[in-house]
Amino acid sequence: MSVGMSPDLQTVARERSHAYVVTVSPDGAPHTVYAPVRWERDELVAEVGARTAANAAAGPAVSLLYPVRADGDYSLIVDGTAVVEAGDDSHRMRVTPTRAVFHCPGVPSDPASSCGADCVPIALSARRS
Repeated sequence: MSVGMSPDLQTVARERSHAYVVTVSPDGAPHTVYAPVRWERDELVAEVGARTAANAAAGPAVSLLYPVRADGDYSLIVDGTAVVEAGDDSHRMRVTPTRAVFHCPGVPSDPASSCGADCVPIALSARRS
């Protein structure tokens, strides 16, 4: 499968509803959960549990991995900076994207790419004032 013109991240994120949220604990242990994620005011927002929230508060560099939806589809990987808002039963994690890419195993679509697979950068949406 080939991706034509790359849409902006807001458009791509609104087409997906759940992602794997990847954080790292203060002692360096990875932690991954599957959570609902939505686009809200130029940020990705996930409802997460206490461990994910604590990890993101201690180390705000996080990644979101939206898995493929069907054979031949691209996964979407978003790196960003998280801010955690505590709630009674859950925590809201707001992620400001810093990088986003479609990823699919296969021959790189751009031979000059540093990615060893078929990777297509996604334009980050412009922040509104």
